Amino acid sequence: MPLSVTLFTDPGCPWAYSASPALAVLRWRYGDGLDWRLVTIGLTEDAEQYVRRGYNPARATAGYLTFGRRFGMPFGTEPRPRMVATGRACRAIVATRLRHPGREWAALRALQLAWFTTPLVLDEDDAIAQALSGVADIDVPGIVAALGDPEVEAAYQADRELTRSAAGGATEAQGKTANTDGRVRFTAPSLVFERDGRRVEAGGFQPVEAYDVVIANLDPALARRPAAEDVEEVLRAFPDGLSTQEIAAVMTPHLGEVDRTAAEAALIELVAAGDATRIGAGDDALWLPAAAVLARAA
Repeated sequence: MPLSVTLFTDPGCPWAYSASPALAVLRWRYGDGLDWRLVTIGLTEDAEQYVRRGYNPARATAGYLTFGRRFGMPFGTEPRPRMVATGRACRAIVATRLRHPGREWAALRALQLAWFTTPLVLDEDDAIAQALSGVADIDVPGIVAALGDPEVEAAYQADRELTRSAAGGATEAQGKTANTDGRVRFTAPSLVFERDGRRVEAGGFQPVEAYDVVIANLDPALARRPAAEDVEEVLRAFPDGLSTQEIAAVMTPHLGEVDRTAAEAALIELVAAGDATRIGAGDDALWLPAAAVLARAA
């Protein structure tokens, strides 16, 4: 029986986006041994909340530079015309989950990439559709049309309720909760691991080693795959694509240093051989196996 993992996240949170390399390592390392559930936080319903806190597009975009340099995910530097609330994009993820179970993860990834590498105004439906347009095996017009459906709204509000149930728990004890709308909530990206009635919270942003400790204690018999040695093997395991930093992280041996340069050099060789595709994203790229690109175009 797989170990249950609930990820509390939001497409507009740079901490959640910057945790992508660690989450990729978990998926590579434990594969089907982890049963994932995605819960959207819904950080904001009204962009004016950010304005009242002193944010503006220039300040927000400049802040991304720090995240990119520290954690290695792709970021863009073109500011948006205005601040953007995250609730509409969260509903798009929920709508994808309801209509295409399992593909909500690809929708999350597409919206994160659009959020942090483009100036798209992602509380507008046309922008959401544009962000989702490259996701295979989903009905983008149907998802956008469903954003106001009662079923989607009920599921989204259920996500928000679950997110705002962190008071008195381990995540609050770690200092990893927030209270921006009157209730103590999980911050992104909080992971909750569960097995046989046991529950362990890894609140907020954590290093991958923290997740490893949790998993080893909850299920010491869970199969654990070693670090990848071949970039092509990594791409086959992640057909929706990974950034350079994610691939380098998956290839990092235990207690080793991430060698991003070596990973990128190997990826360039794959692209030159026609076995992979590089799609520019902000100051970096998304790398996909060639077969996945052909499938998207079909």
